[in-house]
Amino acid sequence: MSTRHVAVIGGGYAGLAAAVTLARHDVKVTVYEAGKILGGRARQLLHPQLHTSLDNGQHLLLGAYQTTLALAQLVNPDTTPWLRTPLQLWTQCGLQLTAPSLPAPFNTLFALLTAQGISTSHRLAAVKFMLKHRLSGFKLAQDRTVTQLLADQPEHLIKLLWEPLCLAALNTPAATASAQVFLNVLRDSLTRGRQDSDLIIPTVDLSAFFPNPAADYVRQHGGEILTGHRIKRIASDAHGYIVNQISHSDVICAVAPHQASALMTELPGLEYVKQQLTNFSYQPITTIYLQYPPDVRLERAMTGLNGTCAQWVFDRGISHQQRGLLAAVISTAGAHSILNRDALAQHIANELHQTFGTPSTPIWHQVVVEKRATFSCDASLARPSQQTPLANFYLAGDYTAGDYPATLEAATQSGVKCAHLILANLIH
Repeated sequence: MSTRHVAVIGGGYAGLAAAVTLARHDVKVTVYEAGKILGGRARQLLHPQLHTSLDNGQHLLLGAYQTTLALAQLVNPDTTPWLRTPLQLWTQCGLQLTAPSLPAPFNTLFALLTAQGISTSHRLAAVKFMLKHRLSGFKLAQDRTVTQLLADQPEHLIKLLWEPLCLAALNTPAATASAQVFLNVLRDSLTRGRQDSDLIIPTVDLSAFFPNPAADYVRQHGGEILTGHRIKRIASDAHGYIVNQISHSDVICAVAPHQASALMTELPGLEYVKQQLTNFSYQPITTIYLQYPPDVRLERAMTGLNGTCAQWVFDRGISHQQRGLLAAVISTAGAHSILNRDALAQHIANELHQTFGTPSTPIWHQVVVEKRATFSCDASLARPSQQTPLANFYLAGDYTAGDYPATLEAATQSGVKCAHLILANLIH
C-alpha cells in the first residue's frame, strides 16, 4: 500500500467516488462525514413513524452517466440496483417520445419524428434543432441562456418539451440556465451511444445504491469511513495537512461550496478559489411522497406532468417494490413555496387525483425540501477546478468544473478526477 494517507472530507457521491478509486489503487484513505448517513444530498431517509425507506430526493440517471454506473456496479458486484429502460418520455398532456433500438443518433431522431402529442411542424423543428447542434459539435462560441438558445423554436414545443427537459436536467429555469451545459447533456445522452439515452431509476434507496456499498469497499481495502465526524478546520504542516488531529498527505474537500469555503480559512493561496465559491446560488427540489393503498399503480415508473405544480411523478411500487407509494417532484422555487407541508401534499394529491384518478387523500405523506439541492446552473458560471493552487489539496463536488450540471454523474466524475490527480503524483 502507498505511504500516502488521503483525507476525504464529505461522504457524499463525490467523496466516496474518490475514496473508492483511491482504495482500488491501494492508497490509504479516510472519509470524514458529518452526518450519520452516507450519501450527502442523495441519501436514504426513514419515515419518522413508519420506518419506510425514502430518499431525500428522487433521482433519475441516464445511460450516459457511465462513471456513476460503473462505480455502482463495482461496489455492488452481485446485483444491478437499478431499473433500466430505453428512452421513453410520457406526459399526462399527451406528449410521448419512444426511442427504438437503432444506433445513436438515429434512435433519438426517430423518437422526435414519431413523437405523439405535437404537430408535424413541431417534430421537424425539434429534429432541425438537434441536427443543427450536432453539426456544430454541440459547442457554442459563447454561452447564453437556454431561452436564448431556443429562440427559433415554436413556443408550444418549448413549453411542452424543451423547458421541462431543461428543468429536469439542470434544475434551473431556462431563462437563466446555461445553454452550453444543456447542450452537453443532450450531446452525451441523445447522440453518442444507443444506450446513453436509457432512463435509469435506482431500485434501492440512494444510500444503498452507492454510498453504503462504497464504504464497505473502502473498508475492505484498508480505508476508514468515519460518520458523525464534522471537520471544522484544516491546517497545513510539514507533511501535508492536519485533519481531525491526524496528519494527511492529501486532502479532497468534497463538501458543498459554502462549507468548503469555511474549511479553507487557515490555508494560504486559496483566495481566488474562495471567491469562486461565493459566486454560487442554489435551487431547491421538493419531493412529495404520497402513500396510497397497495393496489394504486401508475402505468409507468416515471411520468411527466405539464401545467401542474409537480413536474414529474414516480411510482416507487414499480421501481422500489413499495406498492402504492408515489413520489412527486417539484424542481426549483415557485408558488408552492408559500404552502405549508400538509397543504402542499394535499395540493399534489389533488393534482394526481385529477390526472390519474388516484384517491383524493393519501394514507400518509412526507414532504422533503432540499433547499440547496443543486447549484443554479446559470449561463457563463465560472466553476472552480478540482486541482487548486495549493499542492495536494483538491475540490470534489458536482459544482466543480465539468460538462454537467448538478447531477450524481458530475459528482462522481469530480471525485474520480481528484483521485486520478493524486495517483498521477504517485507515479511521478
